Amino acid sequence: MSFDPYGALPTGTTVLEASAGTGKTWTIATLATRYVAEGAAELSELMLVTFGRAATQELRERTRERLTSAARGLAAPDAVDSDDALVAHLAATERELRLARLTKALSDFDGATIATTHSFCQRMLDGLGIAGEREPNAALVEAVDDLTVEVADDLFLQRYAGHTATLPLLTPATAREVSLQAVRDRQARLEPQDAGETEAGQRVALAAAVRTEVERRKRRRGLRDFDDLLVLLRDVLADPDRGEAAAARIRERYRVVLVDEFQDTDPVQWEVLRRTFDGHTTLILIGDPKQAVYAFRGAEVRSYLDAVRRAGTPQTLSRNWRTDAGLVRALDHLYGGAALGHPEIVVRHVEAEHQGTRLSGQEPFRLRQVLREPPLQSGHPGLPVLRARVADDLATEMVRLLHSATEFDGRPVVPGDLAVLVRTWRQIPFVCRALDRAGLPWVLGSSTSVFDTPSATDWLYLLQAMEQPHRQGRVRLAALTPLFGWSAAELAEAGDDEVARVGARLRKWSALFARAGFAAVFERLAAQTRLEERLLGRRAGERQLTDLRHLAQTLNRAAVEEALGLTALTGWLAQRIADHSLASAVDRSRRLESDAAAIQIVTVHASKGLEFPIVYVPFGWDGARNPTPSSLLLHDEDGTRVRDIGGKTGPGYAARQAVHDAEEAGEELRLLYVALTRAQSQVV
Repeated sequence: MSFDPYGALPTGTTVLEASAGTGKTWTIATLATRYVAEGAAELSELMLVTFGRAATQELRERTRERLTSAARGLAAPDAVDSDDALVAHLAATERELRLARLTKALSDFDGATIATTHSFCQRMLDGLGIAGEREPNAALVEAVDDLTVEVADDLFLQRYAGHTATLPLLTPATAREVSLQAVRDRQARLEPQDAGETEAGQRVALAAAVRTEVERRKRRRGLRDFDDLLVLLRDVLADPDRGEAAAARIRERYRVVLVDEFQDTDPVQWEVLRRTFDGHTTLILIGDPKQAVYAFRGAEVRSYLDAVRRAGTPQTLSRNWRTDAGLVRALDHLYGGAALGHPEIVVRHVEAEHQGTRLSGQEPFRLRQVLREPPLQSGHPGLPVLRARVADDLATEMVRLLHSATEFDGRPVVPGDLAVLVRTWRQIPFVCRALDRAGLPWVLGSSTSVFDTPSATDWLYLLQAMEQPHRQGRVRLAALTPLFGWSAAELAEAGDDEVARVGARLRKWSALFARAGFAAVFERLAAQTRLEERLLGRRAGERQLTDLRHLAQTLNRAAVEEALGLTALTGWLAQRIADHSLASAVDRSRRLESDAAAIQIVTVHASKGLEFPIVYVPFGWDGARNPTPSSLLLHDEDGTRVRDIGGKTGPGYAARQAVHDAEEAGEELRLLYVALTRAQSQVV
């Protein structure tokens, strides 16, 4: 059933199933405005929840804008004839009273509860007086990866060091890896449970012990992470003695709760919302299960499906406000009616608001075929060769388009209208190099991790060369980075004496690091190599300079705060390049440079919520499946989340891998849906 945002206001628990481009945030802001204007709730009695700080800020801004535009429209004498359907609806009756309610809401807007699930939990715990009561001096941290590694190392030594200890069947590195996976995914059941004293059994036993010890040390050190807030509130609400009283106190404050991006919720978050509001308060859950792509973070599309079953048949948002009709039809032909990894996650038909096309002289959907020639001995070209060939074809297509007379929305197409969506960070360098060769400006999306960028590898090469300046191979690699600025031709022509002079400079920087720290090294390097002057004279040089400076500040902060020497700092950077979840969000989020007239290169995950006139998906064929995963994420027959960390030799591995592969294939289908639906006018 299609949802009418101007029909009867929802009561009870309602699930609104969205599709890409159907305006989830707009719908929430519209409903919030109606609840306030029509007297169903005051602004202070509304709670708007979403996932992530950036999404929360956008929801706050969009809600304020909707309240403001509605109030301005109602103040006009001809409000009932307004082109804004919301204003016309509100002006039909009680216009002055509704205007007064909106005016009051705007004056009180800074106190509105528009929050992430974690900040909502923090507020509720504070309001109940529980968080401080249990751990009054606890410090909130974003992650406990460093503590987990510390505990894993300690327990590994305790179990396997000494003459009488059991012989370890796993390495210290494996111990750290499985421990991190177990602690990050603490709600999952670890498998295999019956592996005895095999390597799989040792992995599971150690990881389970690390989970327990991490919790103990967190309490001892006064640390609490975001997931602790959720679990603490869940446990309070589930308490048989005082849970219902706690839920009633929260419900007293909120009459209407609207949850955005509900497909990204996890079981604990859903349990908190269910126990508190379901069946007692107006609870509106808006999500798009076709965009459920965060299983690796703990999100569970099963929570969304459970809510649908409780609420009955979901109402749908069925009008696409983003995409031209021709592209909507093409995509409907591609995957209309398809189930994306689950029989209840189906691509439904939507109507396009834009019936014409905003892109002149172009087909809305194009497929490019790159021939596999010449083959290697195996009969197929290698994957890097194919990626490079596809990226070169992509760049050629973009040059052709930009030199044509094509217009978007009545103006010439410019590089900033184009976006390249990649599945993994490993595909990014192929695109960057191809666009550079074609002379096209590009920028990596701000949501991309700075540790994913070539600049992070450049710094790693330089630090490795500073650490071992006697190794010519490392010196030559460092010389080729933008930090030195040598070209491949210059390096080929350079004699041993010139390379030795670079090595001598690296030794001096190494000594300067030991004496004055990393910041002094960067200052000296920038001056001696004319870094800013060189890079700003290049195409895309401003982007490079921004990343190199950002990384320099991050490296300096790590060196100072963690007292890292050169070898330790080199290892610190190498770890974050290999696994950038180890870095804080502040450190890894890339900073923007000023050039907006450039082709956007964005990962599919980071593109959620974004839109671009023309979208290229060059690696839709190139899945991110790891043929040798260190662990398997799956669900058992009861829907319980399972994390298999036993490795290939563990009992039951093959059966669990089959389930894991099927679930992962479903998520890949949903990621492709996300990528293809970012476009306004064309997908290539």
